[in-house]
Amino acid sequence: MSENRGESYRGKRNNSGSYNRNKKQVNVGDKGREVLENLDENNPVIKQFRGYATELDAKHDRYERIVKISRDITIESKRIIFLLHTLDRESKRNAVLEEAETRLKNLVDVLFKKIAEELEGEDPYLFLRAYRPSFQEFVEALTFYWYLKSNVLYNWTNLGKSMTYTVGDTDKMKTDESCDNLKTIQTLVVPVEYILGIADLTGELMRKCINNLATGDIASCYQTCNFVRSMYKGFLGSVGMSGREVGRKLYTLKQSLLKMENVCYMVKVRGSEIPKHMLADVAIVASEGINIEEDEGYQY
Repeated sequence: MSENRGESYRGKRNNSGSYNRNKKQVNVGDKGREVLENLDENNPVIKQFRGYATELDAKHDRYERIVKISRDITIESKRIIFLLHTLDRESKRNAVLEEAETRLKNLVDVLFKKIAEELEGEDPYLFLRAYRPSFQEFVEALTFYWYLKSNVLYNWTNLGKSMTYTVGDTDKMKTDESCDNLKTIQTLVVPVEYILGIADLTGELMRKCINNLATGDIASCYQTCNFVRSMYKGFLGSVGMSGREVGRKLYTLKQSLLKMENVCYMVKVRGSEIPKHMLADVAIVASEGINIEEDEGYQY
């Protein structure tokens, strides 16, 4: 008797394996379809939500377009970095630097300008996540180029100026500088994204230090190590005021610096005992097994 009561409470198992308490119960899908068929399109609430849907679709489409542009920027920036690393293996230094400068300028004038056009009239912070990885990669390539060219760190304020564009009727711009239809658009340049980009730069400088040893350019190795040490001192000043991402980058930066310092120490102490053609191999071995658990008392 109890089994019958349980069966009547649960109902019969349907084709999907679940139980229906009432055979006459209407499915949610059918009910929703009926509501949609009888929907009043002139209802103000319905019109309002239709407008929300249109805005969201436009936002998602714009976000995806920026993501696609961002991928192209990332790929080209990595290729420029690889090109700049050939300076230690090629004698045509000026040619490599000129090519890198041209390609970097093309990124600013074409791809980043497309992002600025997409951000026109929009809140740029809503779309920052769409292109921030490519922006950091571009900063890494740009600052690496300027270090190799002038041994200086590129100023982020100049980057903001270079990504500000004047657009309008190009024919009238040529004839009338005071054309009324000119407008200024800009790609958002956030200081923290620039900081994350130059933190990645230290990894490339560490590779350059090893490559300099392979060519026997020990002086450049010392110079690069001192440059990264100065950057590390600057980053230590932001500890406690920056976010988690900067802390992670600082951890990697310290790894690169300790590898370079260990290599420079090895070359300084035992450089005269090692043949020049073996310096790079010995430097790679010396840079392995770095322990950075002991720090200067700063909490990351």
